[in-house]
Amino acid sequence: MSWYQTGGDGVTIHVHAQPGARRTEVIGLHGDCVKLRLASPPVDGKANACLIEFLARRLGVKRSQVTITRGTGSRRKTVFVAVARLQPAVLLEQEDEQA
Repeated sequence: MSWYQTGGDGVTIHVHAQPGARRTEVIGLHGDCVKLRLASPPVDGKANACLIEFLARRLGVKRSQVTITRGTGSRRKTVFVAVARLQPAVLLEQEDEQA
């Protein structure tokens, strides 16, 4: 899958974020990214914090293990998850997620 790459020390995930949505949820794939709607406005880093919280909860990792490495000010972001044994495809599984 082109929306994520695994490495020895973690997983890099390419995200297309849509802030200001009614709820935080995974929409599906958007080109070479996974598209997420975020229930936070894109001001003062709130959408980025919402993204980190959502990914950590959805992937079952600590928030400190999720870092936005590129694109903090844009919709297209690169996120690093510092967990060697992670299956990012769990993001695409349907789940009722409310934020």
